[in-house]
Amino acid sequence: MKKITLIAIGLFALPLAISAQTPADTTRPTPPPPAPAPAPAPAAAAVSIPVDFSGVLYANFQYRGDKGAAHSTNKFDLERAYLTFRMPAGDHASIRITADVFQQTTTPNDNFYRGWVIRAKYAYLQYDFLKSASGWNALARAGLLHNVVIDHMEQFWPRWISQTAIERAGFFSSSDAGVATLISFPNKFGEIYATVVNGPGYTSRETDRFKDYAARLSLTPFSAADNKLIRNFTLTGWTYVGAVGSAFAAGGAGQVGQVGSSLPRTRSGVFVGLRDPRLTLGGEFDTRKDGTETGANTLVSPRAELDSTRRLISGFVTLKPFQLMNEASTFPLGLIARWDRFKPNTDTDAYVNTVIGGLSWDLNKKTALSLDYQEQTPHSGAVVAATKTYFLHLVANF
Repeated sequence: MKKITLIAIGLFALPLAISAQTPADTTRPTPPPPAPAPAPAPAAAAVSIPVDFSGVLYANFQYRGDKGAAHSTNKFDLERAYLTFRMPAGDHASIRITADVFQQTTTPNDNFYRGWVIRAKYAYLQYDFLKSASGWNALARAGLLHNVVIDHMEQFWPRWISQTAIERAGFFSSSDAGVATLISFPNKFGEIYATVVNGPGYTSRETDRFKDYAARLSLTPFSAADNKLIRNFTLTGWTYVGAVGSAFAAGGAGQVGQVGSSLPRTRSGVFVGLRDPRLTLGGEFDTRKDGTETGANTLVSPRAELDSTRRLISGFVTLKPFQLMNEASTFPLGLIARWDRFKPNTDTDAYVNTVIGGLSWDLNKKTALSLDYQEQTPHSGAVVAATKTYFLHLVANF
């Protein structure tokens, strides 16, 4: 029985052994190796354009305390939001666009554009044409750009509480269309800023052929001082020479002819400021001259020019008392005070006083609240409404 089993196993294994010992058939051609898979196409290079986005939000709750029809009126008000985009535009060039998001309240536009609208406040190309090792720097701008001095003053006075004194008094807009140049001195010693703009401001189109010319000189003589409080002490002088076209430039039926001459629109002022996170002080003296027209430019009612000179005096302080007493303190309480006196015509006794006072509280490094009182009081026949308003202001930078 064992022999039969061995024979069977041997017969079964014999074909396997013969197959293992049979040489390969070399008469058949060797098949070619498989073609390699095609390499994937290179991905398109990603184009990266750095965009710097930032913004600021102004909001408040206000309650009117003055007498009259507005007494006790109150509202929540999203004053505006600024959305700023900055991006490069080639070597030594960059672009800034700031969108002003605000509620349309001007009649009759509020009937057509209800709710919130967007307009450009700043939109300019900047070219840095000088950057020297000695510290001299210079640039040029073209587009909707900063007017001569308001942006400079907003480095001292908190815009989210109220407009600067000259903007509130209607000297000119904070932004306008035109060209500008800025030259910075070495060692942060100061700067020169000069502009040529249309004149009506960023909220209006150009209305005549005349242009406004302005320049500002700001000096920080103690920029290298060891005392932190006086490093940013600033002396500023500025001037603004402008003109507006006559209302009778195009002439008309019954008029004696076209009036091609302009009316004066000049401003100038000085500003002294001290800027530090713990204590900020500012004071200014400004004048403006405006030409106006009377009559209808006819034989019966001839045109006549009148000039009026106006004067503004303002002073303010913002203070962090606990941080001033102890630099290491982080207690966020602040004090705010400002006083303006605006004389609409130096030939008359009329004037308007504006008083602002309150408390501020920093929620963090970018967000703050203020509880403040703002009063506008006319004197000696000034044709301005008296107002007394209590505010809870909010500012949020992002």
